[in-house]
Amino acid sequence: MRHPTEGTLRRLLDEPAGVPDPDRAHVAECSQCLATLAATRRDADLVGAALATEGTSDVDAGWRRLTASLPTAAPAARPERIRPSRSRGFRRPAAAVLAFGVVLAGAGTAAANDWLQVFRTEEIAPLSLTTSDLVALPDLSAYGDVELTGDPDVHEVPDAATAAEESGLDVPEVADLPRGVAGEPTISVGGQLSATFTYSADRTAQAAAAAGETLPPPPPGLDGSSVRLVAGPGVAQVWSSESGLPALVVGRAVAPSAYSSGVPFETVRDHLLSLPGLPEDVAAQLRSFTADGSTLPIPVPADLATSSTADVDGAEATVLTGRDGAMAAVVWVSDGVVTAVAGSLDPDELLSVARDLG
Repeated sequence: MRHPTEGTLRRLLDEPAGVPDPDRAHVAECSQCLATLAATRRDADLVGAALATEGTSDVDAGWRRLTASLPTAAPAARPERIRPSRSRGFRRPAAAVLAFGVVLAGAGTAAANDWLQVFRTEEIAPLSLTTSDLVALPDLSAYGDVELTGDPDVHEVPDAATAAEESGLDVPEVADLPRGVAGEPTISVGGQLSATFTYSADRTAQAAAAAGETLPPPPPGLDGSSVRLVAGPGVAQVWSSESGLPALVVGRAVAPSAYSSGVPFETVRDHLLSLPGLPEDVAAQLRSFTADGSTLPIPVPADLATSSTADVDGAEATVLTGRDGAMAAVVWVSDGVVTAVAGSLDPDELLSVARDLG
């Protein structure tokens, strides 16, 4: 019999009841699997302790504790797992690529001195990124000013009724919990966020000069023009595993939309796609998206996950699967609302949950 995947071994820690009996019997008698399971348990303990926030939602503080606690190199005898270089390289560009995705994937025209909606999420598409892409990707502050407004105020609520009242969203109802997932979820609500990017020709020229390039003058009216991204509110239900990490997460949020002021939106998009710093393969993928301002790119680290599509109640969903089998997610959009089902389950189980949501 072949060895169970690392995802199956991880599931033995999180929800052992969900692991088939043949796999559990194999692990009990296999020294190689037992050694890997022990290493997986140590990693889980490390992550759980580092991300513990004493009842708060301070994810950034937890992330700092996690990265500070990671070793500088993995012992030679152990499989590769979380490496500090990859973790730090992913976290900073991740927010930047989401911002780039909305700014660069939308299209439309804007009336001078007024805000006009130019992007509304109607579908999502994977944006494949290598580790080098993530490290090389600049954030928007290299090309202008970014102002964040709104208060996420992520906090727990006692029940779904309260979550619906505070968020204005229909809270998804899970009809049947997958095998190995039990109990009541923790329910959290977050508010609306807004980010405004104002293009600066001077700052962009400085960034180009630092990269050893000279840019042509920006299109008329682009300097000082702005794009505003709005997303949320949202709600998430989390079923914990025995390790304390999520076994199942069901989330829903008002999908991102974007507004432009000053110049046609495609002018902003085309100009930013030509700037230094954005990896060419990323720019090429963004150029391939439909130009109707309706496709939201979802960053997918190519070396960590694969993507595919599936139908969820008539909507095309993106299915993300970790290459190690430890995590998966299903994400789709319907009527301006994005829904995600994720966890340490296999994709078929998550799709079953997604299709049965009430």
